Amino acid sequence: MPVVIVEQESPQITVVTLNRPERRSALTLELLTELCAAVNVASEQPEQRVLILRGAGAAFCTGLDLKEAADTTKAHATAEMVANTLIAISQTRLVTIAAIHGAAVAGGAGIMSACDFVVAAQGTKIGYPEVRRGLVARLVMTFLRRQISERNLRELLFRSELIDAAREKEIGLVNRVVASDDIVSEAKKFAVSVLQGAPGALAQTKRLVEELWWRSVKEDVDVALKYHMEARESDEAREGIAAFNEKRKPNWVK
Repeated sequence: MPVVIVEQESPQITVVTLNRPERRSALTLELLTELCAAVNVASEQPEQRVLILRGAGAAFCTGLDLKEAADTTKAHATAEMVANTLIAISQTRLVTIAAIHGAAVAGGAGIMSACDFVVAAQGTKIGYPEVRRGLVARLVMTFLRRQISERNLRELLFRSELIDAAREKEIGLVNRVVASDDIVSEAKKFAVSVLQGAPGALAQTKRLVEELWWRSVKEDVDVALKYHMEARESDEAREGIAAFNEKRKPNWVK
């Protein structure tokens, strides 16, 4: 079974589904590689203009697969693929819409945050629990700092608690909160609205939004990757990931 499913909703709209329902679409090297490829392939097709991202099963995406992350030999490759995927999503000329449900956590929340629009199902839990695993949400922070106030940023990252979609909408990370059955149809409404605009004008507008920021997403992610890898290779990360996989509280050494 493919871990990423690509469907043509129309000649101009591609729907990409993260398809590891048995693991709540947790991110592996395989999934990240296929997701990045799907975004790039859609971007290269001239007629394509909108990309909708969704998850199969009970959740959108719960972040890194910490069973795979426990393998230190894959740490660099996984981190680089997370960075490449976030860059691909944020830098594509396509207008991107995340249709999330269930949970969007850690890297899953990062994928959500890299999109132009977010439609969330009522009750969706969203959060950045990296510090509770001995990790640093630096790659995700690239997008959070562009979208919300510093007070809310500190609350999300320091407390590292899951919050619901209504709160995310209140602070500006989610555009719409709708019934679970309506998330895809609501995402398609955004797509239909976007398609009323001129393709070139939309692409230029999206590029200008990026260029008006004092530093590019690519530059931010490159800096973030160094911090991310320092954390991934730390004793705290080894303990935090082991504790999660062993379903126990971590034993932090002061």
